[in-house]
Amino acid sequence: MKLTRKLVLAKAKASDLESVKKLNCWGCNLTDISVFAQMPNIEVLTLSVNSISSLSPLAGCLSLSELYLRRNMIPSLSELSHLRPLTRLRVLWLAENPCCGTDATQYRLTVLRCLPRLQKLDNQVVTDDEISLALMEGEEVTTPPGSIHYQHTTNGLQDTETENDPLNYNMEETNKIREELGMKPLSRDKFSSLSSPSTRESKPIKKSHTLDAVLLLLKDLDEEELHVVHTATQNRLQMYTLDSERLTKTQKTAEIQH
Repeated sequence: MKLTRKLVLAKAKASDLESVKKLNCWGCNLTDISVFAQMPNIEVLTLSVNSISSLSPLAGCLSLSELYLRRNMIPSLSELSHLRPLTRLRVLWLAENPCCGTDATQYRLTVLRCLPRLQKLDNQVVTDDEISLALMEGEEVTTPPGSIHYQHTTNGLQDTETENDPLNYNMEETNKIREELGMKPLSRDKFSSLSSPSTRESKPIKKSHTLDAVLLLLKDLDEEELHVVHTATQNRLQMYTLDSERLTKTQKTAEIQH
């Protein structure tokens, strides 16, 4: 069943789609929710117990803070890539969908890696420790094949040229991180200053561009998101320290044996 404009307005008792902020479509046997592409101001949306398989129409619902999708037909966690732009999304109920699989722990870590701003997942509060673990151990969510998704413009250049273009590479690194944080990709012109030779002198290209991307992202993060990054950074540094200590211990043992 397709959710139509007429049905939405009737349920919400509204005169136009843009004024609808809350909508409950629980158990309506819905399969097509394309109407939400016209509803940018929706804030709380209940779509539980339906037959929805694609979340792409929700990508433009930037005001969405609560989304209930329990017991639908969402086939893969890759559908969550459509929710990355929703920076206000704090509550998600996704349980009892085919995408949840059989490994509950890995499922949860993967969802939280894709959507680290969530405060509650499947009616369970998300902790800072979970977010930190998810950023390291959760699987990376990719965009479903055939989905409409942001693509870098090549301005007519051949693939072989843009692949080695430092400016294009910097955009790729930055936007990959932005996607993992649920943020919108940045346009090419925003990287003009980063592409100048003076910003990359005596640095390996990949390291320089990755660092540029991270530093650029920090300016867009709020206090809560900075805490997440801080915790994840501390955990990574601890891992490097442990690896270094193990290496030193192994070297000393080898010297003693010789």
